[in-house]
Amino acid sequence: MDRFEAMHGLAIRKFGTGAAVASVLGVSEAEVQAALEAGVADGQAMSAKGAFMLTPKGQQALAADYPVRFAALRADPGLAEAYARFEVMNNGLKQLITEWQAMVVAGETVPNDHSDTDYDAKIIARLGNLHERAEAMLAALAAPVPRLQRYTERLDHALDRAEAGETAFVSGAKIESYHTVWFELHEDLLRILDRKRDD
Repeated sequence: MDRFEAMHGLAIRKFGTGAAVASVLGVSEAEVQAALEAGVADGQAMSAKGAFMLTPKGQQALAADYPVRFAALRADPGLAEAYARFEVMNNGLKQLITEWQAMVVAGETVPNDHSDTDYDAKIIARLGNLHERAEAMLAALAAPVPRLQRYTERLDHALDRAEAGETAFVSGAKIESYHTVWFELHEDLLRILDRKRDD
């Protein structure tokens, strides 16, 4: 596969195995593993205990490649409009995650220990509503960048798991939770469009 694509996937993931980066990109683990190992060989990536991360050289190489690779996308008004809709949805998701992680009890904000299943169920229902409203926006993002369809698939999966009672799939940091996948989609878009993260 294209080395650039693997390095871009690693930049989105920050630190991960070949399998983790392959999940982001929706391609075979073997292809990604080979590309990442080639990146290690020329100093663009480093590995430890089976996982990879970019080196400063790798970050610089991506920064140099992005303006050329993504020039057409950065000039696409349809993608810019879809991204503006994403940012609106992003604000809504951030509020949901805040309410998922903390709740008001007797007038005080306390960490949500998830013992109140009714409270959690309401948050998950709202997450489902947000996801439904986001579907058209996600499709608009993927129209010029088909690879982004992979995020919709991963978000669908995370929501299904959360709705089935596996509540870690709302915002768990160590699994492909809804919040984790959404965060990676945001990072991907920021890099494609040369934007900065406000949060």
